[in-house]
Amino acid sequence: MLFRDTALLFGRYARQTLRSPFQIFFGALMPLLYLLFFGPLLTGLPLGREGDSWQILVPGLLLQLGLFGASFAGFSIIMEKNWGVFDRMRVTPVSRLALLLGRVLRDAALFVFQAVLLVLVAIPMGLRAPVAGILAGFGFVALLSAALASLSYALALKLRTPQEFGPAINTLAMPAMLLSGLMLPMALAPGWLDVLSHFMPFRYLVDAVREAYTGHYTTPTMLYGALVALGLTALAVTVGTRTFRSAGA
Repeated sequence: MLFRDTALLFGRYARQTLRSPFQIFFGALMPLLYLLFFGPLLTGLPLGREGDSWQILVPGLLLQLGLFGASFAGFSIIMEKNWGVFDRMRVTPVSRLALLLGRVLRDAALFVFQAVLLVLVAIPMGLRAPVAGILAGFGFVALLSAALASLSYALALKLRTPQEFGPAINTLAMPAMLLSGLMLPMALAPGWLDVLSHFMPFRYLVDAVREAYTGHYTTPTMLYGALVALGLTALAVTVGTRTFRSAGA
C-alpha cells in the first residue's frame, strides 16, 4: 500500500515537473553561474585542503542545489493548500507517509538531474574526479534534497502564506550556506568561525563529497558525512510525516 501510494504520487508530481522545462533547468542556473564566473578565479589558489579548485568548488555547488532548491519546495504545498488540493488528498485513504514521500522523491530526482547537468558542464572546464566519487556526490545530493524538502513541506504546513514562508527559509538557508563551507573550505576561516561551523550539519556533507572527489572513500570524514546525511534524512522524514498527519486536525 505504501509503495503503491508513493509511486502514484511520485508519478503525479513528476509529470507536473516534466511539463515545466523552466522548473527543471532554471534551478541549476545559480550554481552554473558560480561555476562559470567564480570557478576560474580559484584556479591555482591555495585552498587549504587536498584537491584542485574544481574538486573543492563543484561539490559545494552540488550541495547548494539541494540546500536552496529543496528548502523552497514548500512553496508548492502552500499553493495546494490555498487551492484546496491538499485538503482533498488528506481525506483519501492514502498513507500520510506516501503524501510526503511522493513529493520528496520527485524533488530528490529533480535535484540529482540538475547535479548531473552541473558536473557535465564542469568537466570541460577542468573538473577531474573519479566516477565513484561523482556518483557518491549524487547520493549526498539526493539525501540532502530529501531531508530539506521534508522539512520545507513541514514548515509550509505550519505557515499560511508565501510571504511568511520565503523570509523564514532565507533566514535559515543563508547562515547554513555560509557556515557549511559551500564556496570555500572552512579551513580558510578564522579559528572561531571554523569551530562554529562544526555545529552546522551540512558542513560534514560538503567535506565528505570533497573527499569523494579526491578518491578517498574510507576516511573518517566520509563516515561522518554519511552518518549525518542518513540521520538528518531519517529525522526530517519523521518530522514531515508527523506534520502531515496532524495538518488540519
